[in-house]
Amino acid sequence: MIKLLLLLLSGAKFGKLLTTGGTMLFSLGVYALIWGWRYAAGFIVLLFCHEMGHYVAARQRGLNVGAPTFIPFVGAWINLKEQPMNAETEAYVAMAGPLAGTVAALACYFLARAEDSTLLLAISYSGFFLNLFNLIPVPPLDGGRMTGVVSRKFWMLGAPALVGLFLWRPSPMLILIAFLAAPHVWKAFRGEGGEAPGYYDTPPAKRFEYAVLYLGLLAYLAVMTYEVHEMLGGLRAQH
Repeated sequence: MIKLLLLLLSGAKFGKLLTTGGTMLFSLGVYALIWGWRYAAGFIVLLFCHEMGHYVAARQRGLNVGAPTFIPFVGAWINLKEQPMNAETEAYVAMAGPLAGTVAALACYFLARAEDSTLLLAISYSGFFLNLFNLIPVPPLDGGRMTGVVSRKFWMLGAPALVGLFLWRPSPMLILIAFLAAPHVWKAFRGEGGEAPGYYDTPPAKRFEYAVLYLGLLAYLAVMTYEVHEMLGGLRAQH
């Protein structure tokens, strides 16, 4: 693994490999040391599906976008080389990630049930939980970008959710998200903008559509995360 990383890091000509396959292999290696390579590979695949949802949606809207980059314990992201021109486009790109990730987690769940595989069930749980976490309504998470088109007041709900989650499971990642979210939440609280004039001018029907999609996906992921968690708990109790 060390030799592979040194090879990837040597020379600018490996730049593209480093930001795509290289970072994926690096994350796979780190996760494999903790959870084993099978679980790590499944988790990486679900992350990849989530990010490719963003990638395809960005390309559909004509945005210049790069391939996903993976960072262990942070996750992954696509490199948007140009920002959306309005909140509706931002919400469209943001929504595609959790949607694709949920479909991938659901496919893993059905495969787990068909094969009676505890490993695949655990991987599907990580996918459901990952996408549910991403729907917390604060930027830069997908939930913040999806709800911004509806009303930035949603972000006032996301801030206490982050605090509650940190009190339940303290994590440096949550501190980082809170640090990035704070300026956006503060501006929303004060009613300030920051984006181009008209950025949030979206027809009411479209706002309603995104609100229904967001709340529906949030509810579905909450139910599936809970159900699969209970299944795994039951299996552990049997052993």
